[in-house]
Amino acid sequence: MKSVLALLGLAPTVTETGGEAVRRIAAELDRLEPARARFVASFAFVLSRVAGADQEVTDAETAAMERLVAERAGLPADQAVLVVQLAKTQQLLFGGTDDFLVSRELAREATYEQKLGLVDCLFAVASADRSIRTSEADEIGRIAREIKVDQADLSRIRASYRDFLEVRKGLEQSEH
Repeated sequence: MKSVLALLGLAPTVTETGGEAVRRIAAELDRLEPARARFVASFAFVLSRVAGADQEVTDAETAAMERLVAERAGLPADQAVLVVQLAKTQQLLFGGTDDFLVSRELAREATYEQKLGLVDCLFAVASADRSIRTSEADEIGRIAREIKVDQADLSRIRASYRDFLEVRKGLEQSEH
């Protein structure tokens, strides 16, 4: 069984240099069913992909990712924090090369309802700092296409976050 840490490519570094709390959490994550561990790791990685699309991951975005990983993956808060931190590091180090591979894995494994939930979570992370930048919205669109979400469903979910869209804010300001 491959650990979540190994799936994120960070098992040796984190467990060797981390404290006892990190080792305990890592051991708990290792007990997850492999398919669930892959889903949790992929989910957190894709959330990090959107958070970093504008070259900055804010504290609000990190908190949103931690909350969503805990809620949607059914993990205790301390485990969710670890998973998000690992995913952010992995995204920073290997994002460009792993982005499509991870979303392709999600497209294969997730139900359509889970994919819609993921897209909603992507918008929630992007809007955590009260603004969805164009780069974040574009990245969400790319991910939605990669995981095969219909354009109509993407548009419906996007509409529920319209007040946070930077593009829309710019249009409203130019109208006044």
